[in-house]
Amino acid sequence: MTSFRRTIFVLVAVAFVASPAFGEDKRHVPTVDDLLHIDSVGGVRISPNGKWVAYSVTHTDFKKDAFVTHLWIADPAIGRKYQLTRGDKSIGDVAWSPDSAWLAFSSNRIGDKSQIFAIAPDGGEAVQLTKIETGVGGFQWSQDGKTIAFTAAPSKKDQTTNRKEHLGEFEVIRKEYDYHHLWTIDVAEALKEPQSGKQRTKGKDFSVGSFSWSPDGSKLAFEATRNPDLIQRGTADIYVLNLADDAVKKIVSQPGPDGNPHWSPDGKQIVFETVMGNPAFFHCNRRLAVVPADGGEPRSLTDEFDEHAFLIDWKPDGIFFSGLQKTTSHLFRVQPDNPKITRLTSPDDLRGFGYSLTHDGHQMAFTASSPTSLGEVFVSDAKEFAPRKLTEMTEQTKPLILGKSEVITWKSQDGTTIEGVLTKPADFDPEKKRPLLCIIHGGPTGIDQPTLLASRYYPADIWAGRGALILRVNYRGSAGYGEKFRQLNVGNLGVGDAWDVLSGVDHLIKLGWVDPAKVGCMGWSQGGYISAFLTTSSDRFAAISVGAGISNWATYYYNTDMTPFTIQYLGKDPAADQAIYQKTSPMSYIQKAKTPTLIQHGENDKRVPIANAYELRQGLEDRGVKVEMIVYKGYGHGITKPRSQRAVMQHNLAWFNHYIWGDPFPDFANPDVPKAEKSADTPSE
Repeated sequence: MTSFRRTIFVLVAVAFVASPAFGEDKRHVPTVDDLLHIDSVGGVRISPNGKWVAYSVTHTDFKKDAFVTHLWIADPAIGRKYQLTRGDKSIGDVAWSPDSAWLAFSSNRIGDKSQIFAIAPDGGEAVQLTKIETGVGGFQWSQDGKTIAFTAAPSKKDQTTNRKEHLGEFEVIRKEYDYHHLWTIDVAEALKEPQSGKQRTKGKDFSVGSFSWSPDGSKLAFEATRNPDLIQRGTADIYVLNLADDAVKKIVSQPGPDGNPHWSPDGKQIVFETVMGNPAFFHCNRRLAVVPADGGEPRSLTDEFDEHAFLIDWKPDGIFFSGLQKTTSHLFRVQPDNPKITRLTSPDDLRGFGYSLTHDGHQMAFTASSPTSLGEVFVSDAKEFAPRKLTEMTEQTKPLILGKSEVITWKSQDGTTIEGVLTKPADFDPEKKRPLLCIIHGGPTGIDQPTLLASRYYPADIWAGRGALILRVNYRGSAGYGEKFRQLNVGNLGVGDAWDVLSGVDHLIKLGWVDPAKVGCMGWSQGGYISAFLTTSSDRFAAISVGAGISNWATYYYNTDMTPFTIQYLGKDPAADQAIYQKTSPMSYIQKAKTPTLIQHGENDKRVPIANAYELRQGLEDRGVKVEMIVYKGYGHGITKPRSQRAVMQHNLAWFNHYIWGDPFPDFANPDVPKAEKSADTPSE
């Protein structure tokens, strides 16, 4: 249920060895606010000449109730790093000019729509480059640095205003879209005054997604779907726009999504991500393929790589991509005329993300985390990998007492080998039986990795500090283990997933580490669905929390914004195959339900519509099962603001603290909260 590109990173609590500056008396088990205040890095971009590394840092602002992201710069030669942007508004995408003289970034810092700004890497005021009524999507510099191309939707202001004044407000479902098209601006002119740009593609034949410039700047290759609706994802094809006359030619047309095109250095070919015509694109491998720039038969390059290949770029030394290998992630290279794939990064257990290459492909920057570190920014030579760390984000965890994580393996009910991440308390004693809390990732093609700190929905680190074991199951369907493993829950959703969780619990009980009476389970999205399945089909847990989970696949199918997902996993719609929907739906087993269940859901969730939560709540109440349901106002599928994430965490903390440790039952409607601080101009009573 999560997008492939927007794979959510679910982190695990692990050990951190304190430096002498922090004695045992100064370290403590983290609080909810401690966890929410941890800054994180991302968006790494090495400059084309290799002199600078730009990256983003996201921090929590409870006063503004926002996670604010700003741009930072590191100079690898001298180790200097400094913040480049400031203010209340975040930055988005970042791209270097080809001469490394400018950094362009998107932000809504002026007005409420995203625009493109440029700033020099050595600081100064950011210059606004665009002024687009509908806001800017993705953008990219031409290779001569004279032009920036971007995506945006044409304005429909006059049309919608006239209709609203005459007929009021309404929406015709799956008929009204904001089609995104390509535009260009002249950089020299934009540096003088923000530009509205020149529209290059038009109409309602397609909606543009990712794109790239040809080396000579005369063309743009782009992906486009029939319209921007998520159900059209499988219609994504590859096109080429000739900027001389704005003529568009489709060069790749096959079933399933084809996207993220990049040009060869000589401009004669285009490499792109593809499923090579497989309509079951939600759970099959995404490959890399090349096609002549004028069109022709695509040729797959990465058939031997049994995972998703995420394209980075085509450099003189070859085509670079990243990919998972179980719970690790690496950078790879393949040549356009040779199917041999070379892994460029090491050691085997590296977990690197966001790889960025210089213009010649000889240097790289990326982020990586480990069981003892947060995500940090690194640089390295691309040919002889020797990473050098540029940031010190892990210093934030010095005051915290955290657990120890490791990857464990067991056999599921049908003999399938399953891996999971087990977090042990800092004082772990194998002779002592402890509570166990299972946290299930979303996706289903998500993955849990043994890296530092936990997610912001479930306070695993606090529970580990109280002595619990934390198990994160990479159940069948998870990414990182190959296409066949990813397809093991096709037609068997919920059922096989439950086998994997329950067998993991049994494995730890047999080791003598777990008190069987003190086991809980929770998860969000697909993890919420698996938790709902377990709460209705099993009595193994003392308590369960269902976050944004499916309770009835028919309810989900008829209401979700992504119906093809269901068909690809279950085969047919509910009217055509009632049996598969009955087999895989938690509500089919509601009469067996006994487990106290907390239900959490966003009010405006379109991915897993909230009807699923109400259906499960009523079914449990009708059976006399203890149930609490909390709706987070104004949110969709994710809870994206600090205060509400604090609430989600605290609700889960209180729920499991009661059922696992016997703490008082929480009164969610009347929580204990600190009194608001009075400002200087607030009159006293």
